[in-house]
Amino acid sequence: MTGQFYVIGVGPGDPELMTLKAARLLEKCPVWFVPKAHRNGESTALSILAGSVATDGKEIMELHFPMKKIRMGETPDPEVEAAWKAAATAIQAKLEAGIDVAFPTLGDPAIYSTGFYVCDTLLQNAPQLPIIIVPGVSSIGASAAAVGQPLCLGDDRMVVVPATFENGRLRETLASFDTVVLMKVHRVMDKVVGLLTDLDLLDKAVLVERSSQSDQRVRRDLVAAAKEEPHYFSTIIVRK
Repeated sequence: MTGQFYVIGVGPGDPELMTLKAARLLEKCPVWFVPKAHRNGESTALSILAGSVATDGKEIMELHFPMKKIRMGETPDPEVEAAWKAAATAIQAKLEAGIDVAFPTLGDPAIYSTGFYVCDTLLQNAPQLPIIIVPGVSSIGASAAAVGQPLCLGDDRMVVVPATFENGRLRETLASFDTVVLMKVHRVMDKVVGLLTDLDLLDKAVLVERSSQSDQRVRRDLVAAAKEEPHYFSTIIVRK
């Protein structure tokens, strides 16, 4: 019998924001494949879930996924594609041996998650394999909670944009939507702050670093924040 593959959102950082379902399925699965951004680094997803789920007796296999841009409709970087294929092959072997496998991922799997690239690669190899996606608390929602403001109300329109892919359309986006959530801002803070200044939106913007984590920071002075490179887990909410 084939094992079950679960892609599980473990939330933005606070272990208490993991869902009951996520914790139950992680406890159930004997094998965890955990993603990490740096080959010699630690898995952030693993550090989060370990705050709520015992790791004793689990087979934990770390998978390195290079931090490189992925543009939809274009061929991915060969190193990134190789990482997806290696992960899919290792996961498939466990599933075909009848073993349930969990792939924990930060936040919600539906939002800029490596988990779906792995799923797509896995299904290319074996379309019959069963996959279940378990949603989680997103960093977007956690950031809004940290600020103490809604993302949208009534007939507000909201858009989520990966700021590192800014291609000249961000000015139009900021003008067109009531709320703009900018993710992955840590490397483009100067450009974002300059644009917000030009559009007179600087006082409508707030930066949240490491939302929900013990060292979370909410920063309203984005000019000062731009002088220090924010943490990788940083989000700007612009609410007009």
